[in-house]
Amino acid sequence: MSKPRFIPGDWRRTLCAGLMLLCALRGAAADTTPDAAPLAGRLTEWVQAHAGGAAVAGPAGRRPRVEVSLGALDERIRLAPCLRMEPYLPPGTRPWGRIRIGLRCLEGATRWNVYLPATVRVFGQALTASADLAPGRALSAEVLRLAEVDLAAEASPALVDADALRGRSLARPLAAGQVLREHHLRPRQWFGVGETVRLLAQGRGFAIRSEGRALGPGLDGQTVRVMVEGGRVVSGIARAERTVEVLL
Repeated sequence: MSKPRFIPGDWRRTLCAGLMLLCALRGAAADTTPDAAPLAGRLTEWVQAHAGGAAVAGPAGRRPRVEVSLGALDERIRLAPCLRMEPYLPPGTRPWGRIRIGLRCLEGATRWNVYLPATVRVFGQALTASADLAPGRALSAEVLRLAEVDLAAEASPALVDADALRGRSLARPLAAGQVLREHHLRPRQWFGVGETVRLLAQGRGFAIRSEGRALGPGLDGQTVRVMVEGGRVVSGIARAERTVEVLL
């Protein structure tokens, strides 16, 4: 019987193909399973190029190291031989961390569709706490150090540039050795209540600028109300130092 062949596709589908072919066919007929070793090598290359490439670059452009742990199908599942299979990622799946990969048979005596759990770990340099840090603690290079961590362990991005964090503070405690991620930080505050701010409104072919008084703190990326001349109140997004982008 001919060995399975995969439909050409983008890197996501190729990544799935390697993963699924290595493990999902454990319950299928033995003569339908190609040699796993070359596929494992190709899988690693694809993950390095794409999953690793999606990571935040470490110091000196150091590339992340990728490890893949494959789960297994229920031992009770027995897949019929298949000549043409299509691997896929369910909608919204990111090829990092704990994922679920789908594989469906398109050409065979029996059509089937299965899912396989897998874990993709991406190790690279990121900032960690050099000691226990309490909420509200201002960050600096003195309390942070670079270490190799699993960048894919959480959805929130790991941070790598200590200089860019000067003036930022923690929203939650950080234990010694714990990875510093975006969700650990308090939003950057661009201005305070009562400060005069610039209002910017842009559209196709026009740009309007004015000033007003902030009625709330200007937290980065969050909505704030501003009182303009005449007492009218408008809403916008705090985008930069004393700057609000008006919502049209």
